[in-house]
Order: sequence, then structure tokens, then C-alpha cells
Amino acid sequence: MSHQRFLVEFDRRAVGVAVRVPGGFMFFSSSDAFDALDGRLFRRARALERQLAKVAASRRSPRHRLSPV
Repeated sequence: MSHQRFLVEFDRRAVGVAVRVPGGFMFFSSSDAFDALDGRLFRRARALERQLAKVAASRRSPRHRLSPV
């Protein structure tokens, strides 16, 4: 059986591969930033997209500038 494979891009860079399997898409991360999602099954491509955005948002830390005293 041949599986469809799709390159997954987020924020203009490749972050993994999604493979169509029975029940949805299996995600395989190629980026350390998204390893938490590696091997997970997503029922729809949109669900994968939402999780990528959540992971990216959680990794962003607010940048604080120190003012000279």
C-alpha cells in the first residue's frame, strides 16, 4: 500500500512530514522545536496546523529589555 506524504512547513520553513494513514495524518518531525508532536496522529491537516502554532507560541518567550540604571 502506498502512503501519501506531505512536506509540512511552518513559518516558512520545513518542520516535518505528514503521512496519510487510516484515520488521518501521522506527523514526523524534522525540527527539534516540534519533536513533542513527533509520531502523533492528527485526524485532519488543520488539527496539525493548530498544534504547530500552539507549540511555536509556547516556545516564544517574551523578550525583556533591561534599562540602564
